[in-house]
Amino acid sequence: MIQAVIFDLDGVIIDTAHYHYIAWKRLASEFGITLTPAHNELLKGVSRMRSLEIILSLGNIALSQEQKELLAEKKNTWFVEYIESIRPEEIFPGVLDLIQNLRKRKIKIGLASSSKNAPRVIELLGIARDFDTLIDGTMINQTKPDPEIFLLAAHRLGVDPTHCLVFEDAEAGVEAARAAGMKCVGVGQPSQLGKADKVIAHTGDFNLNDLNSL
Repeated sequence: MIQAVIFDLDGVIIDTAHYHYIAWKRLASEFGITLTPAHNELLKGVSRMRSLEIILSLGNIALSQEQKELLAEKKNTWFVEYIESIRPEEIFPGVLDLIQNLRKRKIKIGLASSSKNAPRVIELLGIARDFDTLIDGTMINQTKPDPEIFLLAAHRLGVDPTHCLVFEDAEAGVEAARAAGMKCVGVGQPSQLGKADKVIAHTGDFNLNDLNSL
């Protein structure tokens, strides 16, 4: 029986991935690297530093840890500037209704995002109070596909992982949810998220009656 639902943020509640992409693309261009949407898929659900390492590998560029930390901070500064324009209207259709209906069923709700800016994003969206707990990138040591973020969310919610359902749009996130012993709904393409228990095109497409089958 599902007692808690844990949402990822990027690509599940709002497309902040677009803002990340713009910032990473801007940084990559400084090294003569053209970051394509296909490359951007590799950056979803992983840490800021790991994303930077992936980008640098595209240009066979080796830098010191100190240099990488400065670049990661530069990218984050741009990202923070971009997301200040986020408005509640950007929440994906059906998400608020889904959250409200879960509440009516007395199901606990958590947010688990690798982004260190998740608290600011949901504040701008006006939905911070809709979550019983929020886990972001500042609270974990390992990023997805490691299950740490979801296990911490379950612990904070006071629910056994086997009674949790995760909504994820990234392959690494699906793997993390499964590694945590949780059920998972993939939001996106079955070809990419086939390891999920169920795959839907959009978060708002989820039918609450499917909770029983999961």
